[in-house]
Amino acid sequence: MNQINTAIDRNACAQLDDQLSQRFIALDPLGYFLIRVDVAAAELVVEHYVNTIDEQGIARDTDSGEVIACRQDGPRTPSAIWRGRTAKEVGIHLSEGEVDHPLSRLDHALYLGRELQKAEQCLRDGSTYVQD
Repeated sequence: MNQINTAIDRNACAQLDDQLSQRFIALDPLGYFLIRVDVAAAELVVEHYVNTIDEQGIARDTDSGEVIACRQDGPRTPSAIWRGRTAKEVGIHLSEGEVDHPLSRLDHALYLGRELQKAEQCLRDGSTYVQD
């Protein structure tokens, strides 16, 4: 039986991902998430923040009306926090059950799934997680 070479061209994949990252992204009106790895607790931590999306599609702080920068450090307080040992565990908390879910867009849910998998891998192998 012939084997087909299925090697991934990492450079081509990186270029494709970079290109796709440049597209317009409609923000989720229910808010955004910050993901981090708590190495000491061996857990993924997901914080949800509410925001307002203005008529130009820009995220603004619900209280102050100020634009929320992507790399902003500041005093914002999360509206909810989820913790779990795996991407699957946190994903289930975010998307299943009888409570209101903080996601209204499928593309946002897919993004979170990818990021949670990436964070879990970093937790497992001890590397630094950086959210995309």
